[in-house]
Amino acid sequence: MPIERLHCGPRMSQAVIHDGTIYVAGQVGAGAGVTEQTRDILGKIDSLLAEARSSKSRILSATIWLADMSTFPEMNRVWDAWVVAGSTPARATVESTRLASSEFKVEIALVAAQG
Repeated sequence: MPIERLHCGPRMSQAVIHDGTIYVAGQVGAGAGVTEQTRDILGKIDSLLAEARSSKSRILSATIWLADMSTFPEMNRVWDAWVVAGSTPARATVESTRLASSEFKVEIALVAAQG
């Protein structure tokens, strides 16, 4: 089975496709707050999934890291408006006060099926 890498850089690829499964690297977003960053991240994910011949209705699992768990409801408002009803993935949300940079408040990685 071939392995396809999207936006392959020296350290990581933004997505890797193997045997009909898409692995999307942790995405971070621009913006001052959790709402703005979450919207930006989900837009990036939409683009990566489209490029990988998939969509958000095909997400199998997602992991979300928050710099502060008190922002969980704020992030969920954006997530709930974006996710496809009836096609919600398995999901875990954890607090990590040490994301890649102190400016990041949210990071999301996921696995999706092609098709």
